Amino acid sequence: MASSAASRSDFKTINLALQGGGAHGAFTWGVLDALIEDGRLDFEAISGTSAGAMNAVVLADGFMRGGAEGARERLREFWRGVSRAAAGPAASILGPILSFWEMPRLPHLPMFPGFGRFMAPQSVNPLNLNPLRDLLEELVDFKQVRANDGLKLFIAATNVRNGKIKVFTGKEITADAIMASACLPHLFHAVEIGKEAYWDGGYSGNPALFPFFTETESGDILLVQVNPIRRDEVPTTSQAIIERVSEITFNASLLREFRAIDFVNRLIAEGRLDKTHYRANRLHRIDATAAMADHTASSKLDTSWSFFEELHASGRAAARRWLSRHYADVGVKQTLDLRAEFM
Repeated sequence: MASSAASRSDFKTINLALQGGGAHGAFTWGVLDALIEDGRLDFEAISGTSAGAMNAVVLADGFMRGGAEGARERLREFWRGVSRAAAGPAASILGPILSFWEMPRLPHLPMFPGFGRFMAPQSVNPLNLNPLRDLLEELVDFKQVRANDGLKLFIAATNVRNGKIKVFTGKEITADAIMASACLPHLFHAVEIGKEAYWDGGYSGNPALFPFFTETESGDILLVQVNPIRRDEVPTTSQAIIERVSEITFNASLLREFRAIDFVNRLIAEGRLDKTHYRANRLHRIDATAAMADHTASSKLDTSWSFFEELHASGRAAARRWLSRHYADVGVKQTLDLRAEFM
């Protein structure tokens, strides 16, 4: 799916991998907005987790309704809706619980992980209120998204009972699947689908890259990463330590996949794996580290429209820089040094 702004001969096909990160997903919105506007990339499949899953399903719905411009408009409508929901009735209900929607007016995020050790979501949010679900069901025609075979979606969640990753795809793409992918256990009840219960996919696949290996034709994966892998300062306060632990936790599964991809790529390059059965994958990345340099992990709960606009602008700028530097490399060579990331 690509914009008509480019001629068909200019198109290159890629897979998108969209990381989760709460409000920081607005950076991904900006990236997607710029990529679609540029019009030279076709998206064969999208793997998304948490906020990345929401961006993925909203983009898919928008493309089906109105092509490239429909996707751009739908994404803007979604993020605008998130900000409005946070300032609406949900604020008076969820705000007193964990200062969830009040956070933008506070100098520091309340220590909700510590609080969560004493109060389960069944106590602090007994009605399991989640305005994001209402927004998604209002904006996204899930029946049509499931019927679309032109863009594959892979949505990651974590099975609560066995700790394994679950990737929802095809006919499994429902509002429940998206909410499972974004279910932070200290805020919301586990999402039950069938006989299983699920929490946020960030614990097991943020995002999951392995579905691309067997389910798609494209060997290029463009990762939009919103959780910084590296921070130069060592945290010393309890709050800063908790926030850094959160970032490390939500990058751990991705780094493991980096190592696996690099290992297979090297074996293929050395002739130790049969190319007819294994495919080298070329990784590319648009990284939010610079955009998040002045924002702590606690800003993942900042739902103000001004913050979303700031991240959207940063995402657009990062995407344009990447296109300028690396568009010619798509289909030719990898532009992300995987070994430097995990060594």
